[in-house]
Amino acid sequence: MLAKRIIPCLDVKAGRVVKGIKFKKLRDAGDPVETARFYDNEGADELVFLDITASFEQRKILLEVVRKTAENIYIPFTVGGGVRGIDDIRKLLNAGADKVSINTAAVKSPELIRQASQRFGSQCIVVAIDAKLVHSPQSVVHRKLPTTGYRLPTKKWEVYINGGHTPTGLDAVKWAKKAARLGAGEILLTSMDCDGTKNGYDLELTRAITKMVNIPVIASGGAGKLAHFYRVFREADASAALAASLFHYKELSIKEVKRYLKSKRIEVRI
Repeated sequence: MLAKRIIPCLDVKAGRVVKGIKFKKLRDAGDPVETARFYDNEGADELVFLDITASFEQRKILLEVVRKTAENIYIPFTVGGGVRGIDDIRKLLNAGADKVSINTAAVKSPELIRQASQRFGSQCIVVAIDAKLVHSPQSVVHRKLPTTGYRLPTKKWEVYINGGHTPTGLDAVKWAKKAARLGAGEILLTSMDCDGTKNGYDLELTRAITKMVNIPVIASGGAGKLAHFYRVFREADASAALAASLFHYKELSIKEVKRYLKSKRIEVRI
């Protein structure tokens, strides 16, 4: 069994790490290079760096910040934000990123996923999906898949782009399936409804996507206590759990999370 991964996320705006609630009310959380170095020493399995306003502001990602961060860590490093095409992906990989996350550009031009995975390898192409619930019936009816017996919820989650500013009308589950088919090596799935709330990951959303794709899914949005990590692995079959403010403000440490998961018989790297 592959070990489950614990991944801190650096949401970066104007060269500083920030964190908010449901993509709003951002507050400062430190210097990205110092924060990245801290997590490397803490035992994080990977690190995600997202320039959260680059796409909305229609500018390129801050390559120098990426380069300095990469020079100070030894764990796999995923970078996203403001990626518009193959050339941007190449520049980020050359600056030290191990993987590149694409969201807005992938939605606008899905063929970019295929081109990027063929050019650089699917293992370094991550498709980020920011999803918000748009249909929540009082009585949820489930339909059964004929081969697996898994019951798909009739709830719908809509994909948002431009840092969560722009709804697309895309169904998140269908989009995840398409991204995987086009060559994405991994899905970074963020629940906009749960982001920053510390009430737990959106298990239903995560489970709906992990059941539909055969590539790793990183669950993001909502981590607030130890049990939330356990549940997203055990009940939603996520490959990795991402968290930000919980770690940034020292409410929990990565070591604490891993020790707890180990005690619950979840395979992690200690």
